[in-house]
Amino acid sequence: MKGNEAIAAAAIGAGCRYFFGYPITPQNEIPEYMSRELPKVGGVYVQAESEVAAINMVYGAAGAGARVLTSSSSPGISLMQEGISYIAGAELPCVLVNVMRAGPGLGGVQPSQADYFQATKGGGHGDYHLIVLAPSNLQEAVELTQLAFDLADKYRNPAMVLADGMIGQLMEPVELPPERPAAELPPKDWATTGTAHSGGRRRIINSLYLYPDQLEEHVRALFRKYAAIERDEVRCELVGCDDAEVVIVAYGTTARIARTAIAKCRALGLRAGLLRPITLYPFPYAAFAPVARSARAFLVVEMSMGQMVDDVRIAVAGRRPVAFYGRTGGIVPTAPEIVKQVQALREGLGA
Repeated sequence: MKGNEAIAAAAIGAGCRYFFGYPITPQNEIPEYMSRELPKVGGVYVQAESEVAAINMVYGAAGAGARVLTSSSSPGISLMQEGISYIAGAELPCVLVNVMRAGPGLGGVQPSQADYFQATKGGGHGDYHLIVLAPSNLQEAVELTQLAFDLADKYRNPAMVLADGMIGQLMEPVELPPERPAAELPPKDWATTGTAHSGGRRRIINSLYLYPDQLEEHVRALFRKYAAIERDEVRCELVGCDDAEVVIVAYGTTARIARTAIAKCRALGLRAGLLRPITLYPFPYAAFAPVARSARAFLVVEMSMGQMVDDVRIAVAGRRPVAFYGRTGGIVPTAPEIVKQVQALREGLGA
């Protein structure tokens, strides 16, 4: 399947029955697939008049307890930021897919990873976090899309699958899990389904707190939830780090290229490894300390001018040097380029 279609199929298999969105490349196959396939399973597809409208439709469906998806690409996600903050403030589960394109501005339709800050550091206003998952191949895109729905429901929090134009557009074989029956989805006793369905009790979805002490307690409660997510939901992958002198840190498409670079490095006698964050929030800070005890340096590779590198520097905490290599404008780094960076870094370390 094409990556975008695999993500859409995974969402339907996870029980998603509502999609609201607006076209923008390079993610258009997601709404195209949903418009064709959702009605077949009793679902609803709406092409909204804008991304602003789409995210507010997501807000409404999430408040009613539906498993709901929207997808877009970088500028479209920017337009959704106010609504995303509202959804996070109201503690509603939903899934967002960002198939990143190059920027800033309209930029280009080629792949990029320059939305890392937007995804992991807020993007919208106020104190909040999204759960952010970053697949590096299409099978993982399927699995992480379904995981995103589960984590969103578990924590009553929006979750984002952060992909890029390459993940969205390439084709690979995928195995789709069996579709989940509606009866297996978690109950939502907070959803606004009407008093007839809630034993006569009123249920209110809200993110407005007019009294400062009430708002402060609400935000503190959100951050207690984020602390639980940071404790229990960190995911990362280590490849060849046991004896690596230089550890490459990369996510998504760049991580799969780094795997090839590591094999080339090993063939040249360079001991390189890979530390791949799968959850970008929560970021796997704790994974770096044991690796830093044996590695001599870290090389962060991104399709940006450097964003995740800030989190890596925080995680490494000065124990070892942290170098950076990035390509931008829609240019994808190649394995030989990464090998050259590892060689230069290794030579700079000396004997």
